[in-house]
Amino acid sequence: MNKQTSFSVCGESLSAPMHICGFFDSKEQQYEVIIPYILEGLEKNEKVINILEGNRHSEHCRCLTNNGVSITEKLSSGQFEVLASENTYIKDGTFATEKMYKMLEQTLLSASRAGYESTRACGDMVWALKNLPGTDELLEYEASLNLLTPKHSVSLICMYDINSFSQSTLTDILLTHPYVIKDGKISKNPNYVEPLALISSVSNFPSGPLKS
Repeated sequence: MNKQTSFSVCGESLSAPMHICGFFDSKEQQYEVIIPYILEGLEKNEKVINILEGNRHSEHCRCLTNNGVSITEKLSSGQFEVLASENTYIKDGTFATEKMYKMLEQTLLSASRAGYESTRACGDMVWALKNLPGTDELLEYEASLNLLTPKHSVSLICMYDINSFSQSTLTDILLTHPYVIKDGKISKNPNYVEPLALISSVSNFPSGPLKS
């Protein structure tokens, strides 16, 4: 059984493992939440992983540096990793739940072997709007993470831009996260559905364009 570790987000003290969806209406709102979360993880000597579009890495690192994160030092030590969506979620131009699940699982195991007590990760989910092959598995993937996280000391924040995703997609995504960040506050999600129940019924969800 993994050890529970504490972490803070939106000013609230919580315990890992935890899977959170963050609904944001601007980059500014997103960074107000994730900068303190990232900074705390680095100060506590936890493994910290950020996944976002490759073309945003420079801007992202600059923003973190401007807010007191020692980027160069943390990247070179391996404690902090900034990965590209196109090399993770949609590697080879396709998304597959099982492939991404296994990759994340190996990442968490590697962090544990490297001596990190806990891992915290933020993933920008904008890649799902590209309508590449397999992106219709998004809901199944998010549900499957609720089977993975309890096995590890990890907190995951899946970041959604509420101006880009359709309302129906955001409603579905809510079903797959025990906690939700909205308007800069975090709360327990009353709409959460246990993963096995959701995965078994996922074929009943209408598939369609994710973008509104």
